[in-house]
Amino acid sequence: HYYINNMHILLLVAHGSRREESNIEIESLSKKISTLEPKEFDKVMPAFLEFASPSIPEAIKECTEVGATKVTILPYFLSAGVHITRDIPNEIIEASEGSPGLEIKVANYFGSRDEIAQILLKTALDIK
Repeated sequence: HYYINNMHILLLVAHGSRREESNIEIESLSKKISTLEPKEFDKVMPAFLEFASPSIPEAIKECTEVGATKVTILPYFLSAGVHITRDIPNEIIEASEGSPGLEIKVANYFGSRDEIAQILLKTALDIK
């Protein structure tokens, strides 16, 4: 393992699926975010609420093991349902107990962005 002072990891948290292809899409999306080389984050990793690995606690543990001092959780969800309001916060609380000294922040969920309307319209017009 290599260590960076003040290592900051972005965790892209998705629901997770019994369909492996769906989970691979999330892994691929986290790699695409990495290729944007966000200067704020040293690493981008996927994590899943259920049905796939790593779980949120597993991913947070891995962040600690690679020497992260900060983690930003980015919920890849469209609406503020029970996963956003209850499940993810509970998972983070549980995981953070095993990682004292790790600063964990939660970004707003993806669907809260105003740009979603533009992306949806572009998608609707992108018929081949």
